[in-house]
Amino acid sequence: MANRSALPFQTEVEFTLPKGFIDEFGTLHRTGTMRLATAADEILPLRDPRVQQNEAYLAVIVLARVVTRLGDLPVVDTRAVEGLFASDMLYLQRLYEDLNRGEADTGTTPLVHAANGLARDAGLPAKGFRVLGEA
Repeated sequence: MANRSALPFQTEVEFTLPKGFIDEFGTLHRTGTMRLATAADEILPLRDPRVQQNEAYLAVIVLARVVTRLGDLPVVDTRAVEGLFASDMLYLQRLYEDLNRGEADTGTTPLVHAANGLARDAGLPAKGFRVLGEA
């Protein structure tokens, strides 16, 4: 029987935010864990009305799904991701892209590719996981 604990690839990574998230009590949270994204992590947020109203919100929802730990926060949700400093949001977006890049990288991250293709198939405007400041 194969050893299931020895996966052939890394499924999550630990990180340290450049600045850190400050919660409502003034506690700074800088370290965390991000897991590999699943198809659902990239597809389901496209149906969310917040994404349909503002495509930039896609990044918030996806990161809230894949960041499994942030400091001592009991849960990482969209409110926590919304409260990140812009430099920390950019850091997590880049980490997400690095972690989820396929072996046969075409220059398009999986989320951008999947989101754009699925949005077209659903008759929606193309939405992608864009880095802050990109057009």
